[in-house]
Amino acid sequence: MKNYYAVIMAGGIGSRFWPVSRTQMPKQFIDMLGVGRTLIQTTYDRFRKIIPKENIFVATNEVYADLAREQLPELSSQQLILEPIMRNTAPCIAYASHKIQQLNPNAVMVIAPADHLILEPDVFLADITNGLRCAEDNNWLITLGIKPARPDTGYGYIQYGKSAMVQGFRKVKTFTEKPNLELATTFIQSGDFLDYAWINT
Repeated sequence: MKNYYAVIMAGGIGSRFWPVSRTQMPKQFIDMLGVGRTLIQTTYDRFRKIIPKENIFVATNEVYADLAREQLPELSSQQLILEPIMRNTAPCIAYASHKIQQLNPNAVMVIAPADHLILEPDVFLADITNGLRCAEDNNWLITLGIKPARPDTGYGYIQYGKSAMVQGFRKVKTFTEKPNLELATTFIQSGDFLDYAWINT
């Protein structure tokens, strides 16, 4: 477990949840579910069950540094990865990966948003643990997703191949980011978009 890391992405402004979520106080720092813990705190609590606390990092914008420290006082300053400007998901992951690799070249990490609603946390954590093991054993890049229930133009679609599952995962065939409605509908009708998927690195 010492090589397992979690990076919680918490830099967005949550514009789709306006007016509850605002630039000064985005949704990840709000108790959106009314459970007594904010979204970032519940995400941290989940990962704390399978990742050593010193290996849990938060990637956020510099303007949210104080909020992150206030809500997760158990984190050291080294566990905050502060982005000078907002550049969305891919640069955030690249920056965090570079930071973690400098700390531990053997690190295997899971990257997750701070604002996911996880209704079955035990199932989720079992899947994450399996993913970490498989990534470590096979040098895989793994994505954990859900089976889409309806066509939606706001999400990316991962198509998996028809080959047999390996250790519970399917190999990725294609990825399409935010398709138009017609294409999204075709994806749903095909029935081979998303389970748990892996990509050879």
